[in-house]
Amino acid sequence: MQIPDRSAVQAAHARIADDVRRTPLWRLPGAALGLSVQEVWLKLEHLQVSGSFKARGMFNRMRSQPIPAAGVIIASGGNAGIAVACAAQSLGVPCEVYLPEVSTPAKRARLAALGATVVVHGAAYPEALAACLERQAHTGALLMHAYDQFEVVAGAGTLAAEMEQEAGLPDRILVSVGGGGLIAGIAAWCESRTRVEAVEPELAPTLHAARAAGHPVDVSVGGVAADSLGARRIGELAWAISQSQVAASHVVSDDAIKRAQQRLWSQMRLAVEPAAALPLAALVEGVVRPEAHERVALIVCGANVDPASLT
Repeated sequence: MQIPDRSAVQAAHARIADDVRRTPLWRLPGAALGLSVQEVWLKLEHLQVSGSFKARGMFNRMRSQPIPAAGVIIASGGNAGIAVACAAQSLGVPCEVYLPEVSTPAKRARLAALGATVVVHGAAYPEALAACLERQAHTGALLMHAYDQFEVVAGAGTLAAEMEQEAGLPDRILVSVGGGGLIAGIAAWCESRTRVEAVEPELAPTLHAARAAGHPVDVSVGGVAADSLGARRIGELAWAISQSQVAASHVVSDDAIKRAQQRLWSQMRLAVEPAAALPLAALVEGVVRPEAHERVALIVCGANVDPASLT
């Protein structure tokens, strides 16, 4: 298994520079969010193309190799599917997205508006994935994965490279984890030069459970962040990288996530999905306790939210 490293992230950074946005980095006094740290950095990745960091990895995979005439294909009802459809539309290639029956009509409509062929199959994600893999074997389309492919992980890490170019590295980076592609990319770039920590929902703790077991395990998935952090098992690449380059894994409750999401809206006017609020929840709830002198970066990873739910 090829593991992404800093050179892979640097190559991805150059490769996708014209495809993705250089998202803002807000550097605020900790007191601005009621926190006893020197600075809080908010990397506003919810302003990225497609509404989440996922666009970075999807563009990187598509730019890294020839795309067959059949285009690209993915099973994902979340931000990854939207990012693939967005990248495919930008590059002018066909795109198929397989969704389970539980996916919302609004999500299906958004994917269709991006030009994707939407296929609804099966009651849950595993059935949609099985149908997707069968279709890919028949058409030869380029298979995309939400978090566990080399190019996808390297692409995700470009946001950390971007942050370091602008402001250097903070003392600590808090990252939401589902399948682990984002934290794997960030850790690959940082190479233990700063403290990278995972934050997960109590109801979907893939990395936390893997660390407890000593190897990746399946977990039950539920809660307010399941739409974005709905992986049942940590990715193999994330597991490999996290062994040496992720300092800690923390879990936070649904109530804490909702409070942090509301705080980002009420105090910062940032309309973000629950998954994007996990890093702040860990700080506000005291799950993570930095020293007063620290600069702590929070990755605000996505905007897949109905703004009406925040009022």
